Amino acid sequence: MQSGLPYSAVDLQLLRELNATKDVIHRYNSLPPSNQEELRAILKDLLGHIGDDNICINQPFYCDYGKQISVGKRFFANFNFTVLDEAPVTIGDDCFIGPNVSIYTACHSTDPEERNSRREWAEPVTIGNSVWIGGSVTILPGVTIGDNTTIGAGSVVTRDIPANVVAAGNPCRIIRKLK
Repeated sequence: MQSGLPYSAVDLQLLRELNATKDVIHRYNSLPPSNQEELRAILKDLLGHIGDDNICINQPFYCDYGKQISVGKRFFANFNFTVLDEAPVTIGDDCFIGPNVSIYTACHSTDPEERNSRREWAEPVTIGNSVWIGGSVTILPGVTIGDNTTIGAGSVVTRDIPANVVAAGNPCRIIRKLK
């Protein structure tokens, strides 16, 4: 799965890992928001890497495995942040994620027979430093977003977006370059 090769989405070991993560996520989402110390402790155990203690992921938060997610320093994600981390999701320092943002790494065949076999593959997502992702953005598998970029609310990011731009739309495209 982590190598980008096809895998079985109904593999028993993967299903056990998914369910274990769901239990942790349930605990995280059930805590009082004022209990920041315990929330951060759960994130430190759940996520693959955290740049520093200055991290905030507002509840509810959802992910598949957690360990495939790496966030940099001073990371903030608003409500309903969803990450399907079948492949690595790497997010840089000083990134801000708006509400209802989804990041997907899992890929499914467009061929119905192949898709129904439950074979899938995954492609990593990389988000650079100082990136702002507006509310209700969807980022698809294999995408890289460069440093200092803003992705406008409601965008569907289907391909790489370079550094130092404002991009928006469905599909997401460059609106303007930054100085």
